[in-house]
Amino acid sequence: MKILTVAGTRPQLVKIGAVSRKLREKFTEVLVNTGQHYDYNMAGVFFDELKIPKPDYDLGVGSGSHGKQTGEMMIKLEEVFDIEKPDVVLVYGDTNSTLAGAIVAAKRLIPLIHIEAGLRSYNKAMPEEQNRILTDNLSDLLFIPSNIAMQNLHREGITEGIYNVGDVMMDAVLYNAQLAEERYNLSDYGLTPKQYILGTIHRAENTNDVNKLTAILKSFAKLDKIVYLPLHPRTKKLINEYGINDIVDASSNIKIVEPISYLEMLLLEKNAYAIVTDSGGVQKEAYFSKVPCITLRDQTEWTETIDLGWNKLLNPLNEDLSIALDNINTGEDIYDAYGDGSAADEIVRIIEEKFIK
Repeated sequence: MKILTVAGTRPQLVKIGAVSRKLREKFTEVLVNTGQHYDYNMAGVFFDELKIPKPDYDLGVGSGSHGKQTGEMMIKLEEVFDIEKPDVVLVYGDTNSTLAGAIVAAKRLIPLIHIEAGLRSYNKAMPEEQNRILTDNLSDLLFIPSNIAMQNLHREGITEGIYNVGDVMMDAVLYNAQLAEERYNLSDYGLTPKQYILGTIHRAENTNDVNKLTAILKSFAKLDKIVYLPLHPRTKKLINEYGINDIVDASSNIKIVEPISYLEMLLLEKNAYAIVTDSGGVQKEAYFSKVPCITLRDQTEWTETIDLGWNKLLNPLNEDLSIALDNINTGEDIYDAYGDGSAADEIVRIIEEKFIK
């Protein structure tokens, strides 16, 4: 059986690293990288560091408006589908790559598998939320990471083909954390364990709003610890376009660096005093690393991290980040909300059961 996997962003490539190793023991996999993350440090380096199979197709779509980007992906994916004639299509998460793969598969009546299904922030203004809802409704097999995801799907009337397998990101973290420590040393980054804040900013709800992005940078500048900030190229560009780079220039504690590899990120997450992010994946990695997290959003799809006390939502326009960090705690000593790290094995077992007669 031939499975065509569609991905294109950094978090998706991490998950592929966990699943493809198991998938290829049983099936033929064709890997398509849409190129949604086009910076080598954000995507290409994964294939070297994490032993991810090289893509069979690299569509090179790059950035653009949501409609243009998704449409271009769909056009190029149709060409790949014509060549490969897959039996099943597999997508991950909630990106434009996810939605493009899902729509093309559905239009061609090819069974669709969605890994990381059932997540909801209940904010339909978020492109990711739109992508989640549409993809889940088109999918034949929905692999979910938690019980809350099951409840979300049932609430929307989706009751068939759902399997709680745990989170493949936990598989990836367990597999790669040791490798990160072997390959990198924190001192190479000029950092001391538990003496810095690790930050990431990339979501449109923060970067497209000059007032929010300004508030975030000003919040960072007020902190009494180093803020180590690997910056998404688009965010860096907007900071310059908005003319707010003077906030960074005037601060003594904000250290902006180029995007770093996944293994480097794991090392920096594990050793941070706290993590401040708007990334869904980083929230979970903080939880897996037992590091408190402040999420610069009004909602999160990873509600378990909030319920267990490891994560706090914060609006930078009307809440003080420094006060939130002063009051962080380590939450409940529970780490199994997303399974035990065997999600990939379970996914492969179920796919074989459903599609191999």
